[in-house]
Amino acid sequence: MSIIKGSEILIKTLIIENTKYIFGYPGGAIMPIYDALFFYKKHISHILTRHEQGAIHAAQGYARVSGKVGVCFTTSGPGATNLITGLADSLIDSTAILCITGQVSSNLLGTDAFQETDIIDISLPVTKWNYQVTKAKDISYIISKGFFIAKSGRPGPVLIDITKNAQLELSNLEYKKFIKINKLFYKKSINRKRIKKAATVIKNSSKPFILIGQGVILANAEKELQKFIEKTNIPAASTLLGLCALKTVNILNMGMLGMHGHYAPNMLTNKSDVIIAIGMRFDDRVTGDINLTKYAKESKIIHIDIDESEINKNINTNIFLLGNCKNILKQLLSNLKIDIKINNHWIEKFNFFKKKEKKKVIKYDLYPLKKGITMGEVINCINLYKKDNSVLVTDVGQHQMSASRYFNFTCNKSQITSGGLGTMGFALPASIGAKIGAKNSQIICVVGDGGIQMTLQELGTILQQQISINLIILNNNFLGMVRQWQELFFERRYSHTKIVNPDFIKIGEAYGIKSKKILYRKKLKKYIKMMLNQTNSYLLEIIIEKEYNIFPMIPPGDSIEEIRLI
Repeated sequence: MSIIKGSEILIKTLIIENTKYIFGYPGGAIMPIYDALFFYKKHISHILTRHEQGAIHAAQGYARVSGKVGVCFTTSGPGATNLITGLADSLIDSTAILCITGQVSSNLLGTDAFQETDIIDISLPVTKWNYQVTKAKDISYIISKGFFIAKSGRPGPVLIDITKNAQLELSNLEYKKFIKINKLFYKKSINRKRIKKAATVIKNSSKPFILIGQGVILANAEKELQKFIEKTNIPAASTLLGLCALKTVNILNMGMLGMHGHYAPNMLTNKSDVIIAIGMRFDDRVTGDINLTKYAKESKIIHIDIDESEINKNINTNIFLLGNCKNILKQLLSNLKIDIKINNHWIEKFNFFKKKEKKKVIKYDLYPLKKGITMGEVINCINLYKKDNSVLVTDVGQHQMSASRYFNFTCNKSQITSGGLGTMGFALPASIGAKIGAKNSQIICVVGDGGIQMTLQELGTILQQQISINLIILNNNFLGMVRQWQELFFERRYSHTKIVNPDFIKIGEAYGIKSKKILYRKKLKKYIKMMLNQTNSYLLEIIIEKEYNIFPMIPPGDSIEEIRLI
């Protein structure tokens, strides 16, 4: 067995782990790794981003559409610390990524050497696992372990810090696939008694309600979910990250839960007698109440989740089913041999509230009477011309909520956004990773004029890699969501939320991207259709009504039943 440098051991291990793409930015402490990468161009493609935050968000976008582990390289010091936001985002949104950072040599650790930071302690709260490698012989084992931890159980981010001497040191490549960590492994045998008990509760219910979370998508359980819903005839709604698990057009899909979710699911959650929560964590944007004792107090809660720490964390559960929701849904289905007799009046209630929302809100969002363009009508127009394999990538703010409410989800793994952390600047680099992870899919990136300027430099990555992205900037010259709160809860004191923006069209063209600005409604359909028929990247800046608000809305601290239509 030949003796090679630790840097080459790393690259070869990544190849063995079936890594096809790396998103990164080189620097001094990781230079030996980049030197080794030079000789393996045929095996691994490196995507040079313009900032380390862009690299990790791109890795997230790649992981979310592909179901694989996204890999990211950065150097030490500021290169490593620039990953922190992406690590936190990945942890809370359960995204499997592996970040490899360079580090100063072992003999310099703790000396405040140039570009030395203790990234292990810094990243500890925002990683599923992290580790510092100081010897070449440990690299392959730790990388294999990192891949295993990132994708096993509930996915999450892993950071591995490799000192420069370990990268240069000679050793043998002794790859051994990592296969098990007892503490991370949920019990393989699902509790059959609980499955039967849950099935009985569901059979005896008259007003059951399914809450769909991202866990369904992470488990590739979309088909099982659809079968379960069709067999039981139970209405369902999704969290923000769970939206594409069930096609929008499904007759039992009642929309999105939460603060800016649809009216019917929010109004009727507390009226249900059984809630079946699948792969979701009852976060505050879904429960909508500081006092959680008011949430679904008349319902029996059946909670399906792979992460034991989520059981009874926020909402007390009557029956918990711990494990992969794909397997659990299969077993539940086998125990539901007779169709559920849902009270037709229960379905009619959802339809009643859907009609009310359509009359009060949706009608004016999609077909406004005002002169200014609304975000809702832009998304509705996108639906007219997009492909069935389109993937929606959004940033954070009003446009995110509007797109999530109105986008027609037609395929799996097609909702890419920052959910739990709410990271502005996420969308543009994430759309790059999404396109690389799903080359044949149409990537539609919708951003606000605030968020786009946080990672605007990643247009350079699109230029260099010749990546095809449909980029739509919804520009209202405000930090729109903050402005909405200032209007509703702070007596219109618009404190530092108005933005003076650059010429986005000139910026797009400077990066070689065809760009167009839309000021008037009459040109909206023409240019959206044109953009979505392009094979190259295209940028549309659409000027939006300045004081456009997203409704319905649950005021902060209120019960979900206190949701406001206007």
